Amino acid sequence: MKKKKRIIITVDGYSSCGKSTFAKAIASELGYLYIDSGAMYRAVTLYSLRKGFVSGGVADAGRIISALPAIKVSFRTDRETGYFVTLLNGETVEREIRDRAVSDNVSAVSTIAEVRSKLVDLQRELGAGGGIVMDGRDIGTVVFPGAELKIFMTARPEVRAQRRYLELVSKGLPADFDAVVKNITDRDRIDSSRDVSPLRQADDAVILDNSDMTPGEQMKWFRKLFNKRMNES
Repeated sequence: MKKKKRIIITVDGYSSCGKSTFAKAIASELGYLYIDSGAMYRAVTLYSLRKGFVSGGVADAGRIISALPAIKVSFRTDRETGYFVTLLNGETVEREIRDRAVSDNVSAVSTIAEVRSKLVDLQRELGAGGGIVMDGRDIGTVVFPGAELKIFMTARPEVRAQRRYLELVSKGLPADFDAVVKNITDRDRIDSSRDVSPLRQADDAVILDNSDMTPGEQMKWFRKLFNKRMNES
């Protein structure tokens, strides 16, 4: 029997579109490894916040670049979920990197070319060999431009803001709807206009607007797309 090919699937798109939830569901169904690329940038941002290298959306690029050799982002597998849990210099920081302070400053840190270069190398290393689902903002355009299946997610801004707000509330984190709307708007602007690896749809990516879709409907959409793509290969 011919062994099924294990491909690379990228899920890019705007913030708070549910990329991580969608990518995790895909990985779980296929038995693939899920890698959260955004967690890497959040970990570097958390380190920078703790050291006072970034504040109010303004990053001291020079100090962050100088500190990069001392910043070790790694992962371990959660036995219950099978997903990676993010570690910063050996410390589990999965909850800390989702804090609003990190969300408000991550775009400023992620625009630094040296930061992106370091983390892109790590992402490629983790994804070597296929059988992965990785979500982010430049995975299909920069990290894995040759990926066999690329998805670009979008949703109306007000829908994304509501989702992010409810996510914070459910986790018991501080949440202010107006602040969430501003954060999403600012991140869209910064991510789309940055000089290094700007957010954009890959030419061969398939668009998924999930503004009015349930998780179940999204997976039904994916199964049809995946089966079609595998039959074509």
